[in-house]
Amino acid sequence: MSRVKPRPSRTTHEHDGELVVFLIGMRINRWWRPDQWLPVFGAMGPMLTELFRDPDSGITGLRVTIGRGGPVLVQYWTSLEKLYAYASSPDQAHRPAWSAFNRRARSAPGAVGIWHETFVVERAESMYVDVPVSGLAQATRSVPVGPRSDTARDRVADGRTSPRASG
Repeated sequence: MSRVKPRPSRTTHEHDGELVVFLIGMRINRWWRPDQWLPVFGAMGPMLTELFRDPDSGITGLRVTIGRGGPVLVQYWTSLEKLYAYASSPDQAHRPAWSAFNRRARSAPGAVGIWHETFVVERAESMYVDVPVSGLAQATRSVPVGPRSDTARDRVADGRTSPRASG
């Protein structure tokens, strides 16, 4: 259980600009092969540390959960280009980790799987009641629910994630 105290209120998120949600997970197919899945599991920590230490990396938030077969990370990014730049940079932790995963996968096919899904979000709606700031509200801005954002329909109508047109 989290020791962070809940906020006794109703809040939502607020965001202007591009929003990318990136899900990445690992599926442990052969639990008896920790030599194959532990290195994959262990590679994520250095990557996240590297990303969060660099304010220009593009990552703004993270949520970790357990999915069917293994861990799932929900990452919030400010742009698709920044996500791709990190993934392809030879000077950062992802490329060596990806190469190492591919070498291990060839030596023990099927022992561990990885997957990802990328969403460029045009609109987003959120509601948080009596919980600590988390998820999308933590990755963007947490704001009180007001009269113009009382219903999910109202929040999604105003939940644009691209820059708002002036005028």
